[in-house]
Amino acid sequence: MRRRPAAAVVLLVLAGIAAGCSIPTQSDPRSIPASRVPSHLLDPHLPTTTTTQPKSLVSVQVYFINSSTQQLQAEQRYVASPAPLASVINAMLQGPAADETPGVYTAIPSDVAVNSANTAPGNVVVVNMNNAFGQITGTDAELAVAQIVATVAAVKGNGTGVVFEIDGQRAAVPIANGTEVNGPVYLIQFLGASSPA
Repeated sequence: MRRRPAAAVVLLVLAGIAAGCSIPTQSDPRSIPASRVPSHLLDPHLPTTTTTQPKSLVSVQVYFINSSTQQLQAEQRYVASPAPLASVINAMLQGPAADETPGVYTAIPSDVAVNSANTAPGNVVVVNMNNAFGQITGTDAELAVAQIVATVAAVKGNGTGVVFEIDGQRAAVPIANGTEVNGPVYLIQFLGASSPA
């Protein structure tokens, strides 16, 4: 007999809670005083969202050395459009990728960097390298020059001459026959023929 009143009390309590949780309704819209509106909702400046458009990539050819033939070998890289020449050379300076063609290597050490690469009159490009480029010696120096000249030619055309600078000073570089030249270097000088006139 004592349980019925307890059940009635529980029902009354639940009814009271339900009534307290109900959402009030109104027939007409009413304005809310500014003092009751959270301050960030009163800010007249809407939040801005910045979306960065992905840069389009273009395919370029860069040149490494085939270890079995010691000849130049083209590999594909992707650089951000419009693919300035310095970016293409930088892609080559990063060296072969882990999944590159087996037996491909670079003669250019990892501390070498390109400072700039600018077009000059007469179908010539001036490539300004850092001081580390001038520290390459022997056969590696010839191969390093060949890699850069071939990479430039792939972008600018086979008849493009490359003038080398080291930290802004014009530098003589070796070609395939071992001769050091101070003037423009051409891809053909690494293919067993003389420079174009």
